[in-house]
Amino acid sequence: MIRAGTRVRLLPREGGDIFDVALAGRTACVHSVEEDLEGRVQVAVTLDDDPGRDLGDSRFLGHRFFFTLDEIEPIGETQEADEREPRILVAGIGNVFLGDDGFGVAVARRLATRALPPGVEVGDFGIRGMDLAYALQGEYDAVVFVDSAPRGEPPGTLSVIEPEIDPDEVVIDTHGMDPVKVLALARALGRVPARVLVVACEPERIVDGEHDDDLVGELSATVEAAVAQAVPLVESVVEELSAELRTRRKAVNR
Repeated sequence: MIRAGTRVRLLPREGGDIFDVALAGRTACVHSVEEDLEGRVQVAVTLDDDPGRDLGDSRFLGHRFFFTLDEIEPIGETQEADEREPRILVAGIGNVFLGDDGFGVAVARRLATRALPPGVEVGDFGIRGMDLAYALQGEYDAVVFVDSAPRGEPPGTLSVIEPEIDPDEVVIDTHGMDPVKVLALARALGRVPARVLVVACEPERIVDGEHDDDLVGELSATVEAAVAQAVPLVESVVEELSAELRTRRKAVNR
């Protein structure tokens, strides 16, 4: 079965262009399986040796190539399910024009330049709650939101939170970004990853944005310093999640 995360060998049909010749025999990872308006299925892949592949959806160097199903060959499909790397989405969220509300976006942008474990993707979702809810319909085993959250702590304090979802609340706000509401919408759409965590930062300055004069396109010095601390914290959380998910998978498959 071809799905996101499947490793494949590229076998372009004869008579292709110079890119087909260059890519023949190369190995790649399936990024997505897409269907056009006429029902034709194409598989988007990123090359195993592309230097930007591990940067996820925020990559700047990574490139996607498209092939039909008969132009790819799955490899490593005999690998046991408990040996596959868990898929984890790190989602930076917030409004960069509302002061410290842009914390999650700043962290995601820094993480996008770093080498992360296989199976981990980073996305800067800003205030696009609907986009994030749809992204969670993919085959992610876990999601880590990175966000600012007033919790009564000193400004700049970092916390790791496991949010609770209200089963009766489904709020559709295409320009809002509350992790709990996004999770409720994602569940209404079909699924929520098995593990959900929030890496939160106590803000020092958040403006309401009701007037243009209120907009602040930069973080406070305190929260800016917390961004540097949050990057290794998120990396640690992701590593722990990966280990936990692998252990849980092995236990289920025994």
